Amino acid sequence: MKKITLGAGCFWCIEAVFQRMKGVESVKNGFMGGTVKNPPYREVVTGTTGHAEVVQLEYDPEVVSIEEILEVFWNTHDPTTLNRQGYDVGTQYRSAIFYHNDQQKAVAEAYKEQLDKSGVFDNPIVTEITEASEFYPAESEHDNFYNEHPEQPYCNIIIQPKIDKFNRLYGDKAK
Repeated sequence: MKKITLGAGCFWCIEAVFQRMKGVESVKNGFMGGTVKNPPYREVVTGTTGHAEVVQLEYDPEVVSIEEILEVFWNTHDPTTLNRQGYDVGTQYRSAIFYHNDQQKAVAEAYKEQLDKSGVFDNPIVTEITEASEFYPAESEHDNFYNEHPEQPYCNIIIQPKIDKFNRLYGDKAK
């Protein structure tokens, strides 16, 4: 098993998408990239800790490649908006790849450059690519949020379209 940590706005959104991907064995919500040890969610969402909301994925590289994970990552959020995803605004919602080894770093940097050159996105990609630092798990009430609260307006309006897009684009990669 390998790990990669991704930030793409609210961690509930990325969690719901990657929980549905073949080869992704676990998805854990948490925080990375800040200056405060063991930050609580209520502090992170103020934007004062420097952390990003992230998911830490454990994946089986025999089933899913880092390239496939990053393809889903790039296509299920807007990597061109700085410190913002939809209505979620602040550095805690930044687009980020926290790599765990040199191969992940090289693949992420090359992929980002390729996407920028291709013109797939109207604006330049602002996703930060940074070495993973300490991961702080979020409080347990944030785990499995979409699956436990599908009736919530945020789930219906924000998360469900991301799942629909994943299913439409990557149905063959769905569990």
